[in-house]
Amino acid sequence: MKFIYFTFTFFIGIPSVNAQSNTEIFLYDVEATTSKIELSNAKNLSNNQGYDNQPSFLDDRYIVFASTRNNQTDIAKYDMRYDSKSWLNFSEGGEYTPLKIPKKNNISAVRLDTDGKQRLYTYNMSNGDSTELIQDLVVAYYTWFDENTVVSAVIEGDDLNLFVTNLQDNTSRKYVTNVGRSFHRIPNSNLISYIAKKDDNNWQIKSLNPKTGVTTVIANTMTGVEDICWLDNKTIFSGKDNVLYKLTLKKDNDWKQVANLSSEGILKITRLSTNPEGTKLLIAGAINTETQVSEETQKTTENQSTEHEEPATESSTEASQVEAIVQRNLDAYNARNIDAFMKDYADDVTLYAYPNKLQTEGKDAMRKSYKDWFDRTTDLSALVKKRIVIGNKVIDEEQVTANGEVFNAVAIYEIENGKITKVTFIQ
Repeated sequence: MKFIYFTFTFFIGIPSVNAQSNTEIFLYDVEATTSKIELSNAKNLSNNQGYDNQPSFLDDRYIVFASTRNNQTDIAKYDMRYDSKSWLNFSEGGEYTPLKIPKKNNISAVRLDTDGKQRLYTYNMSNGDSTELIQDLVVAYYTWFDENTVVSAVIEGDDLNLFVTNLQDNTSRKYVTNVGRSFHRIPNSNLISYIAKKDDNNWQIKSLNPKTGVTTVIANTMTGVEDICWLDNKTIFSGKDNVLYKLTLKKDNDWKQVANLSSEGILKITRLSTNPEGTKLLIAGAINTETQVSEETQKTTENQSTEHEEPATESSTEASQVEAIVQRNLDAYNARNIDAFMKDYADDVTLYAYPNKLQTEGKDAMRKSYKDWFDRTTDLSALVKKRIVIGNKVIDEEQVTANGEVFNAVAIYEIENGKITKVTFIQ
């Protein structure tokens, strides 16, 4: 889905990013002691030109975030163990703020449909199927209190107001008006933190007990900053421009600098999230694409200063390129454009049925087979349900419609020197 810009800046929360920047997701290790907090092992895990935002931890292995490809924003899942990315859904609308639903094998996300409808949905992590969670409320931002209770910022006119929704009896109650977009379960408590914005000149971090409605002031935000997360039940992280700050309750009298993130090329921190153990930190940030310099310029910069941009790794560059090739090829397949489709294949391409049954060998044989298939199948359509990119391989789980029938298949693409050299089908 193409980006849509709205009158209200809080609507769906897509930041306005100029042509000189995009947003990326960074993962850090966190070491916290009583005297200091240090970040290390910075890694850009999205490596995607365009919009990547609202990251959160599924568990101790997986991360989910909103990510755009081909003008469509879907839910991406990153595997920390294998440094690989897959996709959880492929709806026509755009998904934002994916979160794990407590005690369930589902995630939730705010979806903006092509007809302008904006609602909170649940998604099955096995097949991507979605179900609307809250009817009649335009949810913009939210978090989970427990598996049956959602605390959210709801759009009402020109305002964002805080609602608590009980999914068991389908009731929603408004507790607070004029709130921000940052909602978090406070660790080791029965409280949710939110940003109170009634006073334009003094935003506050407050807590809410969703069961009783009791609210308490925790601290003031930094001026004009509303994005926070909790390291533990006493320490809050927040970011202003490219600097990460912390505030330890009953200890710090003001926000203290933790780290300047300019070495990662971050211009502005937009979202933050920690894992339950407080050992890892996710930061979404707008970065300046002009800082992605050539290797030669990078080496010169390293000689001049210890503060420099880390170059993109070979594996991340390959992953981006091979996925683009496969997606372009899929688009040509759905258009039944045989010339565009065949451009992506090597002259000696081979097609196999899993595990090793050769179906066709060479580009000419493949063209003949697929041209006949395109000519005979006017309703041809392939939808990618899940995608994993590992090195030079792209693994797609596809749902294919052909001649009135629907079937599922897996295609494993191997790319060398910018061309698809081998495809293995599992049906």
